[in-house]
Amino acid sequence: MAAEGHAPTASEYIVHHLQHWQVDWSLKPVVQKAIVDFGVINLDSVLYALIIGALGCFVLWLAARKATAGVPGRFQAAVEMLVEMVDNQAKANIHNAKSRKFIAPLALTVFVWIFLLNAMDMLPVDLLPAIWSKAYAAMGHDPHHAYMRVVPTADLSTTLGLSTSVLLLCLIYSVKIKGLGGWGHELISAPFGAHPLLWPINLLMQIIEYLAKTISHGMRLFGNMYAGELVFMLIALMGGAMAASLSGVLLPIGHIIAGTIWAIFHILVITLQAFIFMMLTLIYLGQAHEAH
Repeated sequence: MAAEGHAPTASEYIVHHLQHWQVDWSLKPVVQKAIVDFGVINLDSVLYALIIGALGCFVLWLAARKATAGVPGRFQAAVEMLVEMVDNQAKANIHNAKSRKFIAPLALTVFVWIFLLNAMDMLPVDLLPAIWSKAYAAMGHDPHHAYMRVVPTADLSTTLGLSTSVLLLCLIYSVKIKGLGGWGHELISAPFGAHPLLWPINLLMQIIEYLAKTISHGMRLFGNMYAGELVFMLIALMGGAMAASLSGVLLPIGHIIAGTIWAIFHILVITLQAFIFMMLTLIYLGQAHEAH
């Protein structure tokens, strides 16, 4: 994190916490400073996403397993409210009942999964990275090179991967509902008409629309969670300055107040971002069912 023998500066602290635990294709630990590098895998994002996804599926399975026909308990009632909310949104956007049998559970999974991924931001900034640093040192490695980010949705590769998956589903349903010929005709005839001279323009506009929806879908979630992660790091630096005796009485008080206010506000952020991503997923899949 910093040169041996002195505490890290504020910039070193933030840079360290923004580095991913990465592996290259030969599974050798590497550190890449590029924002997007297709030659490496952000292993921390992949592992946390898989673990949290499994946890979300377990929670939903547990709710279904314990569901009763009588008066529901608090846990069952909360899950039933969530399922009903998602189902109502699915019915409002997906008018094909057969498609809804797959898309409604998908939307529920997306909401729960992204909410739990976002909620990792509520953990103390240094908790899991400190544990990993000690484990890394125990394995005989330099703990200064123990990189770990715990919020998968603050990783652009994660959010763009999710939005690309939605794009693939949109393409699949476009072909399934309209047929390959019908969808192909739509690509060259909308939005300006079916005149042959307009085919190239229409196709270009369709490609731009698909790309814009996919990129904005992933970037919106990434931008909000990345910004939230940075704010938590800045608040943590206030506590670090307090521990290093670099301030008076006001900084520790500000650290507690700012951390509490931002944590409460961030609960709304992580919930809202999960809901927005789910809603856009339903809207885009609904558009794939509609003819222009």
